[in-house]
Amino acid sequence: MPTSAPASVVATPGAQTPGAPTPATSAPGASTPGALTPGAPTPGGAPTVAGENVPPDPSAAVPKYQSRGRRDPFETLEVREGSGGLTVAATRLTGIIRSNRSALALIEAPDGIGYILKPGDTLGDGRLLEIGSDSVVFAVAAKAGAPGNRVVLKLATN
Repeated sequence: MPTSAPASVVATPGAQTPGAPTPATSAPGASTPGALTPGAPTPGGAPTVAGENVPPDPSAAVPKYQSRGRRDPFETLEVREGSGGLTVAATRLTGIIRSNRSALALIEAPDGIGYILKPGDTLGDGRLLEIGSDSVVFAVAAKAGAPGNRVVLKLATN
C-alpha cells in the first residue's frame, strides 16, 4: 500500500490561512492610524496635496552653532591679499630638516605661527622652489606692473 506524505501548506500573498483571524476592513471614510489624508496638515505643519510629497522645512532641522567667542567653522574665511596678507619677505627661516628622501623648511611668520614647507608649497605671496643647506628660495608672485622675483631666506647664525 502506498503511504501518503503529509501535505505541506504554502502561503500565498493575500491568501487566508485556515484558523487565522481575518483583518478588519475599514469603512469608507475611516482613516487608519498614521495615514495622511489629502489637504490635512502633516506632523511638520505643511498641508499635503494628493499625489505630492512636500519636503519638510530644512531650516527647522538645522542646529545653530553657539560661537561663545570662537570663530564659526561653518562660515567662509576671509582671505586677505595684498598689504594685509602674509608676505614671504616678512617671514624668517628657523630651520631645515633633511632626510634621505626629502627636505623640509621651518618658516616662522611675524605673528609667531610656524609653517613646515616642502618644495612646491605656497606661503603668502610666494611658492617654495628649493631648499638648500642653509637657505630656501621662493618665487614671489608679481605685483601689478612689477616683474616676478625670487626671495632667498637664510638661516640665522647665532
